[in-house]
Amino acid sequence: MSIKKSELLIVDDDPALRTTLKAVLRESGYEVRSAEDGFSALSELRNGIPDIILSDLNMAGMSGFELLSVIRRRFPAVQTIAMSGAYSGKGIPPGVAADAFYEKGSDLASLLRIIDGMSQPKRAQTPHQNGALTPIWISHNGQDHAGKPHLIITCPDCLRTFPGEVGEIILPVHETNCVYCHSVIHYAIVQPNEPAFAQSFQRKPGSGIPAAIGLPDLN
Repeated sequence: MSIKKSELLIVDDDPALRTTLKAVLRESGYEVRSAEDGFSALSELRNGIPDIILSDLNMAGMSGFELLSVIRRRFPAVQTIAMSGAYSGKGIPPGVAADAFYEKGSDLASLLRIIDGMSQPKRAQTPHQNGALTPIWISHNGQDHAGKPHLIITCPDCLRTFPGEVGEIILPVHETNCVYCHSVIHYAIVQPNEPAFAQSFQRKPGSGIPAAIGLPDLN
C-alpha cells in the first residue's frame, strides 16, 4: 500500500521560484500549494492546513520571520522550513521559528532530503524543541515626544500594544513587562549591519533584515 506524501505550502514573492519549486516537489509526489507572501499564506491556510510550510524570510507585507512565528504559535503541529539567500549555512537563523533552514541557490537535493525527513511518520510525531522562544518580529516604527525611536510591542498574551524604548546599549536580549497584563516579554533589537548572535550564524552582506524582534516568554 502506497503512503500518502505530505502536503506543502510554498511561500515566496518570486513567481519563477514558486513555479520551479512546485514542479520539482510535485514530480517527487508531493501535493503543493503556494502563496506570494505571509498574508496570502494565512489566507491560503483557510483552505486547509498543510503538513509542511516552506517560507522565504524576506518578503514585503508580512515577512517570513513574522509568518513562521505566527505558524509556530497557531499551528504547532505544522513542520516549517525557512529559506533565504541572505544567510549561509545549514543552521536555523537565531530567532527564526522554524524546524529547518534551506539556503536559496544551494543544491535542491538537500531541500528534498529535508522535506523527505519531515514527511516520515516518526518526524510528524516529534514536538518542537522545548524552551525555545518563539519570536514576534517587529520594526522600529515610531518616535516618542522627544523624537527618539521606539518600538510598538504587541503582548503575545493579551494582544494589546504599547511603546517600548530603543536604548543606546545594544544587548542580545532585552526584557520588559506588558503594561496591561504584566506578562514578561523578551525582545531583541537586531542591527541591520551587525546581526545579533553572529557567533552562531552568518548573515550574508547586503541582505535586508528586519530591524527588531520581540521574544515573548512562553514558559
